[in-house]
Amino acid sequence: MKRTWLRVALALVAGTVGIAVLAAAGVLAFVAQSLQGLPDPSKPGAFRVAQPTKIYSADGKLLANFFLENREVVKLSQISSDLADAVVAVEDERFYDHTGIDTVGIVRAAIINLTTGTTKEGASTITQQYVRNSILADERYQNTLRRKIREASLAMDLEKRHSKADILELYLNAVYFGDGAYGAEAASRTYYGKSAADLTLAEASLLAGLPQSPNALNPYYNLAGAKARQAIVLERMVANNYITRQQADDAQSAPIVLTKTVDPNQGIYDCHFFVSYVRKQLLTQYPDSLVFKGGLKVYTTIDTRLQRYAEAAVRGTLGRPNDPDVGLASVDPRNGYIVAMYGGKSYDKNAYNTATQGRRQPGSAFKTFVLVTALEKGIPPRRPFNASSPAVIPTRPPWKVNNSEGSGKGAMTLAAATAGSVNVVFARLIWEIGARNVATTAKRMGITSDVPAYPAIALGGLPRGVSPLEMASAYGTLATGGVLNKPTPIIKIVGPDGESIYEHKVVGTQVLTKEISWATTQLLMGVVRSGTARRAALPGREVAGKTGTAQTYQDAWFCGYTPQLSTAVWMGYIKGSIPMRNVHGQRAFGGTFCAPMWRSFMVAALKGQPSLKFARAKPPHYIWKAEWSNVGTGTAKPAKPPGGGGGGGGSTTPTTTPSDPPTSGP
Repeated sequence: MKRTWLRVALALVAGTVGIAVLAAAGVLAFVAQSLQGLPDPSKPGAFRVAQPTKIYSADGKLLANFFLENREVVKLSQISSDLADAVVAVEDERFYDHTGIDTVGIVRAAIINLTTGTTKEGASTITQQYVRNSILADERYQNTLRRKIREASLAMDLEKRHSKADILELYLNAVYFGDGAYGAEAASRTYYGKSAADLTLAEASLLAGLPQSPNALNPYYNLAGAKARQAIVLERMVANNYITRQQADDAQSAPIVLTKTVDPNQGIYDCHFFVSYVRKQLLTQYPDSLVFKGGLKVYTTIDTRLQRYAEAAVRGTLGRPNDPDVGLASVDPRNGYIVAMYGGKSYDKNAYNTATQGRRQPGSAFKTFVLVTALEKGIPPRRPFNASSPAVIPTRPPWKVNNSEGSGKGAMTLAAATAGSVNVVFARLIWEIGARNVATTAKRMGITSDVPAYPAIALGGLPRGVSPLEMASAYGTLATGGVLNKPTPIIKIVGPDGESIYEHKVVGTQVLTKEISWATTQLLMGVVRSGTARRAALPGREVAGKTGTAQTYQDAWFCGYTPQLSTAVWMGYIKGSIPMRNVHGQRAFGGTFCAPMWRSFMVAALKGQPSLKFARAKPPHYIWKAEWSNVGTGTAKPAKPPGGGGGGGGSTTPTTTPSDPPTSGP
């Protein structure tokens, strides 16, 4: 009998051990399976939380923050020690003693949950919470044993890699305090309008209580609840010897004054249109997660000083409530940097950017591309053209073109027609040289909008129009001796650890010869000196440019340049093609409104800059050679269209576009 009981006892022991072994093996297998596919903690940035992308101007001003989580990462030394102590006391009182997981806390939480029949008591350490919000952010809402095992493993790994001070700093910059504020600095500014370094004990203890339930305890909506939680925080601080009982009582009774700072997404100056343009450029090149959470520093080309001058120039000319809208873009043609951009009256009311999105009819400002093409074809500036009005171009159906002043003036040289912006001359000219060639020239020089090959483009008759930024860039090609530097808003992008992500390299493309560029510039200097753009003249500086006024005065332009800046100004109504027949008591021509706005901006922008001259080049001899035997006789010999027909073989769209005011006009 004794042997039987002994065998039974041994069997039971063996079975129990076997079950324990099997159970242990099962646990180990589950743990091993849970740790499969664990993120690599040694990877740079593995424990990094989402940080806003900061946008800076060329002169170092912070323009805006792009973020999904409003966070400002700061050093632990820039955070009130009271806040750090309060957070440790209420969230993880054994923080300085454990190695990432708190076994004492786990046992305590298990006992409380078993005796109360709840699961309210948690045991996550500060380290575990940080892991949950950084490297395991995608798993944070998976309340499973598998996630807790992974979290604990990574927490212990993090403790091996970083000091307690480093981990506390990481946590204080990551934790959510409610009202859209992530991290101590953003929370301090959201609730108190001050830096986290300047928090009082009362303010710090109230903030420290919010992470438990940030939405429910938001002091803006539940100050009583936040104060009740503050009392618990202060008690924990006393119990852990961070403060005295008297300090706790004083902090609890101190009044809380809530003050929110300006939305950190709001930039300085009126750069919202430019900032929006930068954001779109970033999102075309990088994923949303990097743009809004990657902690990038984006250094842009905008100069806040020039931006202020652009705003002042526009509002000083068209500052009345019902005045037309304006788009202004200014680039440095030597590198393509966009230095100023006026995109509208109010970004908050209408985010439509007239400088980049606004594609409107350029009117006579498009004649510059006809002029360049003609010079490339060997047509000299002294060659006379029939300037009588109307001109009937033999398209199908015929295209009838008039000058704004009615009748023409017999024969007129190309140079004079350019200065006076004579429509009929340019209509006859494009028929001779081919619309397809003109369209190609415009594209070569930087126009990115659709340019169809029909003669009406000579007077700006485009299907969708062009933007001020395109025109500023294209005209800038002439300022550089024929080199196109495509417009760019970004100089460089730096990652959160200082690594270089992007750096703009200035690589210009020679799209025109120096000779053609200089010959065109000389003719456009005549437009400013004695033609339709006299109001754009800058004393002591060489200026070239072209005015433009579209059909029925619905769009007006001036595109002009110096060696340092190329600026395009458009005015009209973004609501639609509304004639501007009565703006401040007069019709809106490019020369009467846009040219003065351009001049006002350029005078301020170039103040203190050297007065540079355009690069000279000897024009090809054929440009200056008189071709016709009847030059100066008062009549112009009709030109034979090359290739047997004008218009470059494209379709035509009849239009009547007024030229800019005659040189004797206002």
